[in-house]
Amino acid sequence: MSVSSPRAGTLPATVPSARTRAGILKRLRSARAAMNTATLTALETRHGWFAELDAESRSWISILARGGIDGFVDWVSGEDFVPERVFDAAPRAMAGRISLQQTVDLVRTTTDVVEEQIQLLLPRADRQPLQIGIVLFSREIAFAAAAVYARAAESRGAWDSRIEATVIDAVVRDETDESVFSRASTLGWNSEAPTVVVLAGAPKDPRVEDLRRAASRLQLDVLAAPQGERLVCILAGAALTDAEATCSVVRQLEGCFADGPVVVGPLSAGLGGAPKSAREAAHGFRAAKAWPEGPRTLLAADLLPERALAGDGHARRTLAKEVYEALRGSKELLDTCVGFLDAGSSTEATARAMYIHPNTVRYRLKRVQELTGYNPTDAREAYVLRLAITLGRLQD
Repeated sequence: MSVSSPRAGTLPATVPSARTRAGILKRLRSARAAMNTATLTALETRHGWFAELDAESRSWISILARGGIDGFVDWVSGEDFVPERVFDAAPRAMAGRISLQQTVDLVRTTTDVVEEQIQLLLPRADRQPLQIGIVLFSREIAFAAAAVYARAAESRGAWDSRIEATVIDAVVRDETDESVFSRASTLGWNSEAPTVVVLAGAPKDPRVEDLRRAASRLQLDVLAAPQGERLVCILAGAALTDAEATCSVVRQLEGCFADGPVVVGPLSAGLGGAPKSAREAAHGFRAAKAWPEGPRTLLAADLLPERALAGDGHARRTLAKEVYEALRGSKELLDTCVGFLDAGSSTEATARAMYIHPNTVRYRLKRVQELTGYNPTDAREAYVLRLAITLGRLQD
């Protein structure tokens, strides 16, 4: 038989005589106990992590090592043996206790010890075919270990994704409680960090990992899940200091979203305030189509007029109370603001209509901006003021 491509059954491929093979296998089987003992001794002396494990984990590792050595005997003899079965002896939880690097150490050390023991315990004539076999078998075991950990990682990733989706759904539904905080903590989430909810269009093939990597570069934690045609993201991190800084940070993530508006909810002190942020971001995302001239990434508060017209009661109350109420306390400022808007934003025309000096108009308009946060001389902000005054008067 050709030795060019030995695989399972290396011994039959390299030793033609059945009688000789039987003798080699008999001597190899008799050396298994010594090989297993030598392997455990080598693990203790070569790897500090092995001594730090609890007794149960060390016991499972010894079973894995013995299973690997027994598997090598079966594999090299040509018996039906699947390398991944070596890892079936240990419970699935072992993949969480023993890292992939430690498993590599286990495979490498076991292979080295078996090679050493072949040289020490077996006759010279037995060594060459068994050395060829252990090299090929160790490669198969390494591939099997990689497959086991890959499946474990996929399983953990799928489970984490389900937890992530339930946390986001609870935030969107305003059903956060201790159980939601607990689920978020299992994902490594800091429930007390500054938090904001962002809504944007979901790409046709949402790649949340791309968003996660981009957010990580900005030192942000992220929970994200597609919901229909929108992608809901919860961001948290020290970089979210105020509304302007938050909008600037989110703008750097635009490439992870589908074309269209990216609406940022108000900043909250932690995950407990995320439902309010999610509610405003959702209203803003629905109303954003009414202001296509606006920036792509914008705050939900920038869309108060559109949200109010779309039926968002919170936006109407905000405009009526926070904006109109600030003006209603001063009849001069309210009349000047209304007169300025009615005069087509002309300072001189307002001054003539009110029989006051243009500088007085300018001073009052500055006071309006200080009280409301909106500048009457800016067309967009003048629109906000006009709608706020209308809604406020309707409520009066």
